[in-house]
Amino acid sequence: MKKVTVPVFFTVDETYAPYLSTALASLIDNTSEKYDYDVNVIYHNLTRRSMRKLEKLNKGKESYVNLIFTEMQETLEGISDRKETRLKADCFTPTIYYRIFLPEMFPQYDKGIYLDSDIIVRTDIAELFNVDLAGNIMAACTDMSTQSNKLFCKYFDDAVGIPHKKYFNSGVLLMDFKKFRDEEFCEHFFYLLNKYDFDTVAPDQDYLNALCNGRVKYLGYEWNTMPSNGFTHIDEPKIVHYNLFFKPWHYDGTEYEEYYWKYAKRSAFIKEIEREKRSFTKKKVRGDEERLKLMSERVEEILKGEITFKKIFDSGKETRS
Repeated sequence: MKKVTVPVFFTVDETYAPYLSTALASLIDNTSEKYDYDVNVIYHNLTRRSMRKLEKLNKGKESYVNLIFTEMQETLEGISDRKETRLKADCFTPTIYYRIFLPEMFPQYDKGIYLDSDIIVRTDIAELFNVDLAGNIMAACTDMSTQSNKLFCKYFDDAVGIPHKKYFNSGVLLMDFKKFRDEEFCEHFFYLLNKYDFDTVAPDQDYLNALCNGRVKYLGYEWNTMPSNGFTHIDEPKIVHYNLFFKPWHYDGTEYEEYYWKYAKRSAFIKEIEREKRSFTKKKVRGDEERLKLMSERVEEILKGEITFKKIFDSGKETRS
């Protein structure tokens, strides 16, 4: 009997290769011979040296873990060739919206998992792949890291047009690729991008939330567990996501850091990760604080604007799907 193939996608550049190595080490460590895994690493400006180090992570599991490297520009060509006349060159950066394009870039898959690189997987990722989407276009988790921030919650409610308790994080997604293609999701996205170029704080995440509203299966927080300023604590997370500024390779005492270091020590980049931790000075801490301040100011500007997802969709000028 032919085994089920579980497609998983990451995107990476040279800067993030050390953190991807930790994510890959954790994912591969928890795989099962009952499945085949296509682990797709879509890269941009990744050195051959780093690629070789990442390739070694599935040693001993090559018979059922297929680590596939694809240059980002190659996979984007099929999209840009067909959509070029619809793109606004002054606002369009393909890599920002990358996960939106995955279903069209990889037509061989009808379903797939997207993961950010700042995660740790603590279970067989096939368990997530086997979740029944029940007719929804994707499955995701509410964004834990922002639920305690009243300003961000107002942004989700009043700009993105999503009840803040349903605003999901796009760092862990189970996507129905076939439904995305059948509904011409990319076509709709490009149309709205060109016509409105909505101001956003999290570009791809905001678009996905706005366009998929009402068609998302919400997963338990254990599938996208984040350090969350005390919002909630998950005793047995399946995937830990070190979102925003909650990076154990920057800060001591980060919630769930024990899971990170378990796999970082087994990755091929532990020296680089430890060096990054030592070099994260007070000046860089202030830089994080300044970025959070700028994000908050940006949110306030958008809330005052005339063109937001909520205002356009509520006016009846456009539909979400």
